[in-house]
Amino acid sequence: MVHLSKISKIFQTRRGPVAALDNLDLDIEPGEFVVIRGHSGSGKTTLLLAIGGMQRPSQGELLINGQDIYGLSPQQRSDFRADNIGFVFQMFYLVPYLNLIDNVMLATGTRSNHRDQVEAVELLTRLKLGDRQHHRPADLSAGERQRAAIARALINKPKLILADEPTGNLDPENAAEAFGYLADFQQAGGTVVVVTHGSAADAHADRIIHLDHGCIKSA
Repeated sequence: MVHLSKISKIFQTRRGPVAALDNLDLDIEPGEFVVIRGHSGSGKTTLLLAIGGMQRPSQGELLINGQDIYGLSPQQRSDFRADNIGFVFQMFYLVPYLNLIDNVMLATGTRSNHRDQVEAVELLTRLKLGDRQHHRPADLSAGERQRAAIARALINKPKLILADEPTGNLDPENAAEAFGYLADFQQAGGTVVVVTHGSAADAHADRIIHLDHGCIKSA
């Protein structure tokens, strides 16, 4: 599902070039649940953004489901992301003036239709938000907002979910519940890559990868 070969990402700073990723090799198989861990500045988020088509590597080969995503035009890459990748972030990024149904349907873009609305309602119901679907994010708890964000990530039936510190704003009970939903996605055949400092995802992980200064130290 994910193939990285000799991937580096160099950022130019006032103090000179900094390697966020350094000649990194990584393969993630379809159906894996992979946790990426490392200290602040180790390259975790840069790696996740590169896999998600949002941070072009400085060098190396990166394939998602066999597709060279950085060989695509920006519009083609955006379309590929919409069709194949779901994103879950720590900050939720829900639009405050939209209700939950409309927030979930945002991920379908301009192609959204009645069937998408039906699926959005079904997803929210499955994630125990059926009675909150017409509420706005401000009316919800942090756990409910994160579940809505997971529903948004699932609406396009992606093959891959990328999650960056998805439970950083949640208490342990809600964190465990959020990772349980990601595990359900994996059990249904999806692939999950999670960046996290905590250990709540470990029970579901097939592999835990440790990054240090842009290099994989163990996997």
